[in-house]
Amino acid sequence: MKKTIFITLFILIAISLSAQKEVRKAIRSGNSAYNEQRYGAAEAEYNKALKENAGSKEASFNLANTYYKQQKWDEAVKEYQHYLTLENEDPDKMSSAWSNMGNTFLKKKANEKGQMPVPQGQQPQQPQQQADNLKLSMEAYKNALRLNPKDDQTRYNLAVVQKMIKDQQDQNKDQNKDQKQDQNKDQKQDQNKDQNQDQNKDQKQDQNKDQQNQMSQDNMQQILQAIEQDEKNTQERVKQAKAQERKQKNENNRKQNKDW
Repeated sequence: MKKTIFITLFILIAISLSAQKEVRKAIRSGNSAYNEQRYGAAEAEYNKALKENAGSKEASFNLANTYYKQQKWDEAVKEYQHYLTLENEDPDKMSSAWSNMGNTFLKKKANEKGQMPVPQGQQPQQPQQQADNLKLSMEAYKNALRLNPKDDQTRYNLAVVQKMIKDQQDQNKDQNKDQKQDQNKDQKQDQNKDQNQDQNKDQKQDQNKDQQNQMSQDNMQQILQAIEQDEKNTQERVKQAKAQERKQKNENNRKQNKDW
């Protein structure tokens, strides 16, 4: 009986080790494809790893980043959320996931405004969803800063998004004010003099609105450019680290050959 239990345990351990090996292999392949910007292949490898082990934090986080790179915003958000159900120990990693989620919502906002191409198979979202994505971006950045208050890039992104939300609220107030003014105009009988004054006033308000919209667009572009630059810097650091690792490995091999 004891021998049977031992054999069963041995088989289970062997199966578990084999599964872990497959997970690591898939993640390494995914990382290699990701670094080569073959995001479709990376996505397939990370999904393969998660199929073997749904609790793999590394595969989940990297898969979310891969969705982000492919402009699959909804899938990226969903996977970042899944990652945050797995990672509850490392505040820095959790903060990174929240910050990336904030970037994703901001990208969705830019996409809705017509600043970025709509990926094939996705539909433009409605105005209410546009406002929601901006607020969701703000909340994600806040969560990131609660976990890592030293993240200056996320702090900057949050400040700009808050400014964009304020501009949007001010614009809505101006629109409501204009609607009331239009109603009052219809009720007025003496229109000649008042109409000229209202037209001048409307022109000034339209100019102010255009300026606010342009400021919001400029702010959004600044964030997106900063995000893109940060991604490029990260990619460059990964390449340098791999080059250094290869160099060190070659030096070690030369030393071993020399010793022989």
